[in-house]
Amino acid sequence: MEQLSARAKRLLGLDRAGPLRSNLRRLKGKYRIAMARLRRRRTKATVIGITGSSAKTTTAELLAHILEGSGSVHKLTVSNTFNRLIEKLSHLPRNSAYAVMELGVTAKGDMARMASVLKPDIAIMTLIADEHHSAFGGRAAVAAEKQALVESLAPGGLAILNVDDDLIAAMALKTAAPCVTFGRSERARYRACDIHAAYPERLSMTIYWPGGALALRTRLIAEHFWLAVAAAAAAALELGVDARIIGERVSTFEPMPTRCGVWQVRGGPTFFVDTAKTPFHSLGLAFDMLGRADAGYKRVVLGHIADYAGKPAKAYGSAYRAARAICDQIVFVGEHAHRSGAAQEDRDSGRFLEMRSVRQVAEHVRATQRPDEVILVKGSRNLHLERIALAADHDVRCWEPVCGYPRSCLECGKYLIPFEQHREMRAAEKDELRAARKRASLWRRFTPFPRRPST
Repeated sequence: MEQLSARAKRLLGLDRAGPLRSNLRRLKGKYRIAMARLRRRRTKATVIGITGSSAKTTTAELLAHILEGSGSVHKLTVSNTFNRLIEKLSHLPRNSAYAVMELGVTAKGDMARMASVLKPDIAIMTLIADEHHSAFGGRAAVAAEKQALVESLAPGGLAILNVDDDLIAAMALKTAAPCVTFGRSERARYRACDIHAAYPERLSMTIYWPGGALALRTRLIAEHFWLAVAAAAAAALELGVDARIIGERVSTFEPMPTRCGVWQVRGGPTFFVDTAKTPFHSLGLAFDMLGRADAGYKRVVLGHIADYAGKPAKAYGSAYRAARAICDQIVFVGEHAHRSGAAQEDRDSGRFLEMRSVRQVAEHVRATQRPDEVILVKGSRNLHLERIALAADHDVRCWEPVCGYPRSCLECGKYLIPFEQHREMRAAEKDELRAARKRASLWRRFTPFPRRPST
């Protein structure tokens, strides 16, 4: 096959875009979906689907962490696409107690497609915001897309809805399944009260419901995480998990490293690293987190902003003004750094800095860092701004502006190695993985199936 010329492959329909390989890929996709549906039908797990414009990843991770205290959990978080859902369901163990699945959308029809395969027993809705603006055009369209998860519930299922969000509260009318609510409103069945966080004080709160009250102390650093904690606690209580176990599990849950994670440098600054994504609607929450922190000096490093309506200059200008109100220095980095609209006085005094490369920012921070400061690093994952925090006490050697790797530098693990060597290393890793899969396949092929015990 490898010796065939490109023209011969094209004539035989064997080239990548040819009909034969296209049909094979289509059949493979249908087979994978069929296997996922089969696993879903056979599992004994309580299947939980979680979606929303924000807070879904932390909700899913926290709920899985809580449920692991009382049973086995199969989970999907962060990579919340249809293909990853199919893959996870295809490997869903029959005897898992729970399956916690985070679901995301990027285009119309995504949620209905995912929900038709997942068929959740419980659906959790966190909040609705103006995300993926080019695809949906506003909150109402986002809600219409995501409510497909609630609509997919059977009459015996359960919807857990954020009653503070008007569009989510209205979803109770879209399902025959019973609904319970959480939120800060008095209308919430699970009401979040006494919410407080001001770093170094971590988030604490109390959940009140008809059956009692549950005081929670967390490792999370911002007040806006109350939503994820309330949603996860409400779901766990509805599943019959003891309140004492919930409190213990919540107190041991660590923030995700690139979602408002705390990185402390010995003898140096503290970093708030929030580099997974930066939808415009979330900026105020991040700035509020830094504003409440107790620190002698505060700095904001801001990269790419996503999901805003209108022109970039308006979004970046608004972000600059909001950041300026709560910190001592603002650094914009990336291709839109020039859109801040910062006053010349701030530029001359060093209050505002405009830099093009992440490496330039890292060198500046390392040269000027103070032990009494907190630095908020906020941006979409494409720039990998977490390298700024890593460079404070590591010899970071990968400074590729846009490497194309969809995960964080921590998950990649190659930030101490020049980018030029990554391709060769990844190729070796793929070869090793292929060989391991081949060995496993051969082992299964030549190992007889174990006999069932006689009855």
